[in-house]
Amino acid sequence: QQDFSLVWFSSHADLPDVPDVERALQQTEQFWSDWLSTCRYTGVYAEPVRRSLLILKAMTYEPTGGIVAAPTTSLPEQIGGGRNWDYRFCWLRDASLVLGALIDSGYTEEVRAWRDWLLRAVAGAPDELQIMYGLGGERTLPELELTHLVGYEASLPVRIGNAASTQFQLDAFGNVMAALLMARDAGLPADAFSWSVQRAGLAQLVKVMHLPDSGIWEIRGPAQHFTHSKMMVWVAFDRAVKNVERHGLSGPVEHWRALRDQVHAEICEQAWDPVLGAFTQFYGSSVLDAAQLLMPIVGFLPADDPRVRATLTAIEKGLRHGAFVERYDSAEGIDGLPPGEGAFLACSFWLVSALALDNRLDEATALFEQLLELRNDVGLLAEEYDLERGRMVGNFPQAFSHLALVEAAHILERVSGSARQDSPVRQTGPG
Repeated sequence: QQDFSLVWFSSHADLPDVPDVERALQQTEQFWSDWLSTCRYTGVYAEPVRRSLLILKAMTYEPTGGIVAAPTTSLPEQIGGGRNWDYRFCWLRDASLVLGALIDSGYTEEVRAWRDWLLRAVAGAPDELQIMYGLGGERTLPELELTHLVGYEASLPVRIGNAASTQFQLDAFGNVMAALLMARDAGLPADAFSWSVQRAGLAQLVKVMHLPDSGIWEIRGPAQHFTHSKMMVWVAFDRAVKNVERHGLSGPVEHWRALRDQVHAEICEQAWDPVLGAFTQFYGSSVLDAAQLLMPIVGFLPADDPRVRATLTAIEKGLRHGAFVERYDSAEGIDGLPPGEGAFLACSFWLVSALALDNRLDEATALFEQLLELRNDVGLLAEEYDLERGRMVGNFPQAFSHLALVEAAHILERVSGSARQDSPVRQTGPG
């Protein structure tokens, strides 16, 4: 076996020095060993949690602190299909999950770097808030099709850039508010303009909260009043109130409380389908959506609420296939794309968390351990899983999958610990 190094450099630059490969390998191993040694999670799932955190660290652009959703583009969600997207960007949706995973695991420096990236990215006019940015905070991410490439296993088109960057998605406001509250709760030193940025965002949210949007799944069909999006509006105002209550920050807290209660009542009335017996994908629909598994995780309703339990049952019946959970039924045509995709692995981990919070610990643990078996030989997970082919599909490795894994492991640990001590479980999720 021969060790060697590869290097890229611009054609106009001088030839780089040849590194001492053996020394470089030793330094690399020492760096990762030292980094992992500070992980605070010591539960029964330490190996997969540490591996997932290592993957997230490796997907971080050190100069800015941004973490890509995946380091790949156009790996298909269905072999031969057209759902092939570029995920080499940073989504605000990942923000609260990233902060939660890092804070719970003891990585304060990475929390600071991600918080600072987030604030730089969203700074500016609040009406120009995007759902995603480049690693350096770039805003213009035009989507192009590379017609000269044949695609992975002939899956076309091959895309670079992502048109979803121009979509209107209400959940961005809730994700930012949740993430920055978690940073404050963790004792991260305050940034000079963080709260002013958040207040400006809340003022903009008041103006647009009644509009339909493209939702968590970035549909390319008609905008809808998506239940998850409205729930994240509730999260935004809820976390604003908590910032005032916990940290003494200034703001129209009574107004925010009233808006929070208003949105909560609206969702419970307009998203609940008594015939289906579940919260639906969007107001007035009868379509299930796995995103509703997040309701108890973000604290919108407790896990033992009869409506949450009924929704969990409906999702298990309608979207679950063994260990796997679909995002929604793509055959319904709501997303404006041809049907067909793999099961979204993050949704399966959300089911683990929802089951655990409902004190169905044995089921949650069994499902979690089934999902861990899907990881490849170095612990990586893709975005989705193809049930027919029995293989992972989609961009790889996928931050969302690993973030949901870490969150599920922490929730399992907290719930099982609470059950042993016969004491209440603290609220999970951001905030």
